[in-house]
Amino acid sequence: MKKRLFLLIGLIFVMALLSGCTEINQPIDSESEGFWNEYIVYPLSLFIIKVAEIAGGSFGFSIILVTIIIRLILLPLMIKQTKSSKAMQAIQPEMQRLKEKYSSKDQKTQQQLQQETMALFQQHGVNPLAGCFPLLIQMPILIGFYHAITRTREIADHNFLWFDLGAPDPIYLLPLIAGATTFIQQKMMMAGTANQNPQMAMMLWLMPIMIIIFAINFPAALSLYWVVGNIFMIVQTYFIKGPELKEAKATKATGKSGGAKK
Repeated sequence: MKKRLFLLIGLIFVMALLSGCTEINQPIDSESEGFWNEYIVYPLSLFIIKVAEIAGGSFGFSIILVTIIIRLILLPLMIKQTKSSKAMQAIQPEMQRLKEKYSSKDQKTQQQLQQETMALFQQHGVNPLAGCFPLLIQMPILIGFYHAITRTREIADHNFLWFDLGAPDPIYLLPLIAGATTFIQQKMMMAGTANQNPQMAMMLWLMPIMIIIFAINFPAALSLYWVVGNIFMIVQTYFIKGPELKEAKATKATGKSGGAKK
């Protein structure tokens, strides 16, 4: 069931991503056709332009403000997703005991495992799909915002701070900040679990490197979007997962002091 669920999420993500990828180099305007363009990308592009007008014509400030606004709108979904993740994590020991109890691969035993697993979910009020729906809602919006930034012609004609929004950062500072903030944000999200899962530990380093490589080659407007979004996520994660982060830090410190005593 878990594998099928991840497969479904992956397919929806890829479909959402590819739905506009063929038009990534085509400017977005009121004449753009298709559901993706008309109801997601163009409204976001128009929103960026209107906020820029309010911000004195600065598209750099507009990207910062719109990124924060979108993240604030999505915040309730993120909180719900985090709570669902915590609930699932809390019952992991019981789920592991059930798997050990019904370790046989025959059909009857696996049916019993599924029944008892569902009973466990009901007992603790956990919905395994609850953490997935917020993600499915967020992804089209975030991908649409990415398209809006890259396809809004007005953005490419403006500069902000030391860089042109339509060209890569000439001194590579934004890409490095984007990579560093990606690492910090992921480190906070994976607190207490990365050491237990080698694949997660690998992603902790792989994702920031990929972000840096992309940001070096993409327009600086996207790097700015990544930096602002990452900083928002760092602050958000700190407030949502504050106790967990302190506990993970204390556990790590205890482990080091225990090793030193030995």
